[in-house]
Amino acid sequence: MKTAIFSARPYDKSMLSDANREAGHDLRFLEDRLTPSTAALATGCAAVCVFVNDAVDAEVLALLARQGTRLVATRSTGYNHIDVAAAERLGIAVVRVTDYSPHSVAEFAVGLLLAVNRKIARASARTRDGNFDLHGLMGFDLHGKIVGVIGTGKIGTIFARIMTGFGCTVVGHDRYPSPAFEALGGRYATIDELLDCSDVVSLHCPLTEETRHIVNAASLARAKRGSILVNTSRGGLVDTEAAIAALKTGQLGGLAIDVYEQEASLFFQDLSSTIITDDVIQRLVSFPNVIVTGHQAFFTVEAIGQIMRTTIESLTAFELGTELVNRVPLG
Repeated sequence: MKTAIFSARPYDKSMLSDANREAGHDLRFLEDRLTPSTAALATGCAAVCVFVNDAVDAEVLALLARQGTRLVATRSTGYNHIDVAAAERLGIAVVRVTDYSPHSVAEFAVGLLLAVNRKIARASARTRDGNFDLHGLMGFDLHGKIVGVIGTGKIGTIFARIMTGFGCTVVGHDRYPSPAFEALGGRYATIDELLDCSDVVSLHCPLTEETRHIVNAASLARAKRGSILVNTSRGGLVDTEAAIAALKTGQLGGLAIDVYEQEASLFFQDLSSTIITDDVIQRLVSFPNVIVTGHQAFFTVEAIGQIMRTTIESLTAFELGTELVNRVPLG
């Protein structure tokens, strides 16, 4: 089946081609993001394969439908970048990757936490310059601290399990309590209660209208002063301007993010020789107690391999007319 692969990077090309070796789909790799101006590149393709920063809104879906596209496959678990209701109206099925190595994101979240707490990036930069002074590099023991986990699905629960290994107490918040999280000794609390008691807060929930800016000026004001916030889920969960204000006053003691509200025009490309006009991210990276990475928490051999295999399986199922087990639910 002819499929246009948008936002394709070298690893997408090699690993998706490997996964496709037996299936034999006609894959057309495109480095461009999917937008209204690039949708025409998928003309004649029965399917398009997208990633988290592609714009799969009603306008784009209408263009795709007129060109003959009947399937959108996203190489991600989250699908907030896709207007699923519009796709349904246009007769376009939407599939995602419902399960890939949750350890990849959970482990990376722990790495970010350690890096910002123990000033690892700053220390490394100093030693490269021959500066071995310890001043300004003091962190705190995680042992004995309270870690708040917002979103206790697979990733959040694995993150919590790792933190209990450090000797932390874990407190969770989720609409759907997890027995696995409770089995770790975790207890559930309201957002206010969690923020009030947590030394560290880590976000592991999907981006919905309900969770957008779940971390905002009001919630940050309620948070424990000097706490650290980690976000490896979706950028829109955090009101970035509010986080910057809290960093300035010391209310927020540290911020470690792998996702960013306005990342679509920045992430997954090399902009090192250009002028970045996004003043917000420029301010963020200027703080010594902030670490920003470019949406790489999922980026392990195991996770990418599973993402590619699942994507090819969905393309094959659609072509054969069999059940789309990874179809995005409408409700």
